Amino acid sequence: MLRPIRAYVRFVDALNTIVGKFAMLLIFLMMGILLCESISRTFFNAPHIWTMESAQYTMAAYYMLGGGFSMLLRAHVRMDVLYGRWFTKTKAKVDRFTIFCMIFYLIVLLYGGISSTAYSLEYGQHSRTAWAPPLAPVKIVMCIGIILMLLQAIATFFKDLAKARGEEL
Repeated sequence: MLRPIRAYVRFVDALNTIVGKFAMLLIFLMMGILLCESISRTFFNAPHIWTMESAQYTMAAYYMLGGGFSMLLRAHVRMDVLYGRWFTKTKAKVDRFTIFCMIFYLIVLLYGGISSTAYSLEYGQHSRTAWAPPLAPVKIVMCIGIILMLLQAIATFFKDLAKARGEEL
C-alpha cells in the first residue's frame, strides 16, 4: 500500500481510539446524572426536569462518538451464516464491496445531519419539553460521530483492500 494510505489509516485508527476511549467514559457521566436524579427524587422529593434529557443526550454522544471505535475493533454485529466459513481473503473481498454500501449510507446520513444541524443553528431550535434545551449541540456531536465513522469506514476499506492483496496494514 502507498505511504499516504498507511498514514491515513494509522491517523484515523488513532483518532477513533482516542475519541472512543473518551466516549466510553460518558457512560459514567450518564450513570451519575441518573443517580443524582434518583437520589433527589427518592430522598428529597425534588425531581429535576433536566435529568432525562441530559441522560439521553449523553447516551447519544456515547454511541455516536463510539461508532468509529467499535468499527475499528470490528465489534459491530455481523450476520455470520456464510461469512464465518470463508477464507480471510474471501472475507476481505466481500467486505471491500459491502463497505461501499456503508459509505454511501453514511454520506446520506451526514448530509441529513448537516442539514438538520444548520437548521437548528439558524433558527435556534429547542427541544419541546419543559426544560427545552437547544438541539444544536447534540446534532453537532451526531455529525462528528458520523464523520468519524465515515473516516473509519474508508480506513477499513483500505485495510480490506490490502488484506485481499495478501498484505497487512
